[in-house]
Amino acid sequence: MRLRFRAAFALALALAGCATYREDLYRGQRLYEENQYERALALWRVLESDTDSLSFNEQARYAYLRGMTDYRLGFRADSRHWLAIAKAIEQEHTGGISPEWKQRLDESLEDLNKDVYGGAERFDKSRSTFKEHTKEAGDDTTEGGGDKPASGKCYANSDCPDGFMCDNKRCVKL
Repeated sequence: MRLRFRAAFALALALAGCATYREDLYRGQRLYEENQYERALALWRVLESDTDSLSFNEQARYAYLRGMTDYRLGFRADSRHWLAIAKAIEQEHTGGISPEWKQRLDESLEDLNKDVYGGAERFDKSRSTFKEHTKEAGDDTTEGGGDKPASGKCYANSDCPDGFMCDNKRCVKL
């Protein structure tokens, strides 16, 4: 009798634990759908170590939502990782991701794969603010007896003559 009671109690605890993970998955999905991506990501990170307690369909949903949350926050490498996992789980165990989500997953993975495999469209639409400033070798033309560069502006210490450093796009004497 005691053995049956203990077994039943252990089973009830195990089911309650799975229900908690499932509730976390639903809570995270709600946060994602409410555009509260930072809070959703915090929940995904806590749930990550326990995803093996979820069914395959729930694991596919978790990976999709985690990947799309990372995508929305600009964590492109993490997003690609999780969306690829979602796609792999969905291919093996269909039914966890809706057709609309599958389409969005494929479009997002296509965009993210361009970061890895290349794709001119991605680089043309980049939001990067990096601007390369170079000068030709031997191009040390300055005006005013060598005190400043010809344009009066600098972008790096190498743009300034010896004894000067670049500060706020201006060459200043050391």
